[in-house]
Amino acid sequence: MRSLFRLLAITALMSMSLIPASFAGNAKATENIAKMHRVAIQVDQNDPAVMNLALNNATNILEHYRTTGEPVEVNIVTYGPGLHMLRDTSPVQDRIKQLKDLAFPGKIRFSACNNTKQAMEKREGQSIAILPEARLVPSGVVTLMELQEKGWSYVRP
Repeated sequence: MRSLFRLLAITALMSMSLIPASFAGNAKATENIAKMHRVAIQVDQNDPAVMNLALNNATNILEHYRTTGEPVEVNIVTYGPGLHMLRDTSPVQDRIKQLKDLAFPGKIRFSACNNTKQAMEKREGQSIAILPEARLVPSGVVTLMELQEKGWSYVRP
């Protein structure tokens, strides 16, 4: 009778040792599927080369994760002189529209610093128009900081 109890106990312990391994395997597979890649790209210069580099970086990131089938979000955050990227006079406005509306709808955001916008309006003495693809955020720098605090990666071209 004792040997039967021992055999049952050993069998139960061996079965229990397999359970965490199978759960770990499933958890890892679920983690890989659910992993959202997020990157914030800073633009703080009124330089078409920097703006295009930021758009190239975003395109490369989005294309990479489109091919792997993994979810991704990109947020290009502009402030200071970089706000010119998202003004209606932007030298890259056609590329922005194409990326936002056609190539990667729902995957890329453009954030325009309202602090900078207000300072430019005061300096220029008139209202400044922001591209319709962009959204105003209270502060570009604070937006970058908060995105990083939420686990977003950070790139500065």
